[in-house]
Amino acid sequence: MKMLEEIRSWKEKRGAVILAHNYQPDDVQEIADFIGDSLELARKASAIEADVIVFCGVYFMAETAAILNPGKTVLIPDPEAGCPMADMIDAGQLRAFKAQHPGAKVLCYVNSTAEVKAESDICVTSANADKVAASLPEGTEILFVPDRHLGGFTAERMGRTFALWPGYCPTHARLTEAAVLEARAAHPGATVMVHPECAKPVRDAADQVLSTGGMCRYARESPDQTFLVGTELGILYRLRKENPGKTFIPVRQSLICPNMKKTSLEKVLFSLREMQTPVTVAPEIARKAKQAIEAMLAIP
Repeated sequence: MKMLEEIRSWKEKRGAVILAHNYQPDDVQEIADFIGDSLELARKASAIEADVIVFCGVYFMAETAAILNPGKTVLIPDPEAGCPMADMIDAGQLRAFKAQHPGAKVLCYVNSTAEVKAESDICVTSANADKVAASLPEGTEILFVPDRHLGGFTAERMGRTFALWPGYCPTHARLTEAAVLEARAAHPGATVMVHPECAKPVRDAADQVLSTGGMCRYARESPDQTFLVGTELGILYRLRKENPGKTFIPVRQSLICPNMKKTSLEKVLFSLREMQTPVTVAPEIARKAKQAIEAMLAIP
C-alpha cells in the first residue's frame, strides 16, 4: 500500500502519466492511467498532454511514444525489456530486402525498432493491419516485416500475396493446434480467441483471431460466457476485470512473455523518483519513423 501511495505521489510531482500494455503484470496494469494494445497505446501516446510518460511495456513501445512526443520525457522502468521478434530484423537487412523488391511498399509491424520503422512506408498493428494494407493500391507489391504470421494472416484476409520476413513471436510460437484442441475438449462450448501472431494451424483452429484490444471488445459485446484465450497471459487481468460475470481460461499456462514481465511496481517507482530510464531516438531516425507511424494513425 505504501508503494502505491509513493507511486501516486511521485506521479503527481512529475506531472506524469503511466501507460501499460495488456501483457504487463497485473499490479502494473492496476496502477496505470491507460491500458491497451499496440494501436490503442500508439493513439494514446500521440495525444498525451503530460510532461512525463512512464511506458510499461517493451522497448520498441517506449520508442514509439518518444517518437510521437518530441520534447517530452518518456521513461521505461526496465530498459532491458526487449522484444525478440523486433530483434529479428535490423535496418540493414530491411534495406537489402527492399533492394530485392524494387518498387515494393513496406508494411512494418509496430513490434519493430525505430530504425526499421524509419526504413518502412507505413506501420501496422495487429488491430489495423487489414485497413492499412487496403490503403495501398491493388497491384502494389507488399513487403511485410518482421512477423510472418501476422503478415500471412493479413495477406489471406486481403486475398493478396505478401513477401514475408521470417520473424515471429517466441511466446505465441509456443501455442500449438494440439493445445487448442485439447482445451476445447476440456471446455466444450467455450469460444476460442487467439492472436494473429499465432501460426496458421492455431489460427485455423480458433473461433476468433483478434488483437488483444479486439479480444477485449469481443468479450464485452459477445453473449458468450466462457472464453479460451490464446495469447500472453497478461490479457486475462483486463478481460476478467472488464467482464466480471464471464469466464476466461488460458489455452496454455506457459504463454508468458519474460520481457513483458520485467516491469514491476518497484521499477515504476524508481523510474518516477529518479527519472530513469529516458528513451531517446536519433532525430533523423525519429523523423522518418514518425512518418510511417503517423501514416498508420491517419487511417481511421
